[in-house]
Amino acid sequence: MQSLVIAARRHNRRRSYVRNVLDVLGWCSHTWLVSGVQFDSYSEARAHLKDLLDAAARGRVATVRRESARAAVVDVERLRHFLVSVCPSGARVVPEAGGWSVFIPGLPVAADGATFDEAIQEMIDVLREYAEDWQDRLLDAPNHRENWGLVQLICLCDDEQLRDWLVGQGR
Repeated sequence: MQSLVIAARRHNRRRSYVRNVLDVLGWCSHTWLVSGVQFDSYSEARAHLKDLLDAAARGRVATVRRESARAAVVDVERLRHFLVSVCPSGARVVPEAGGWSVFIPGLPVAADGATFDEAIQEMIDVLREYAEDWQDRLLDAPNHRENWGLVQLICLCDDEQLRDWLVGQGR
């Protein structure tokens, strides 16, 4: 009987120790995923915004639930890098009429320039216009809705990063 009492005390001390460690780490104030953080309301997320942003910055899963929808908070550079790796531009650059033309097969975008660099810069501008149009009115259009990843990529890149993506140097 005495050994059972000693074992129970040890078990309670371990549980108390684990609970204290979790409290120190802040894991009891909100729900933590295996290696991330999940908040069941935006009010809870707002109260723990630093934890949410820290988890996203470290590459951990960071989500917020609002009614039946769930949103992810992701570090911009990590998302941009991922999108570049899974969404190659497929841009075609061809010499044409003393200049250059750029187009991306399957997309309603094209650009021209007197030089290669001018054509690429024009394509960057055209892509930014497309992303703006997509967000304003094309996101629900059947022939455009699948371009979500492309639009995210365009919006998350600066001009140099978009240029590298277009010419096949993005990473």
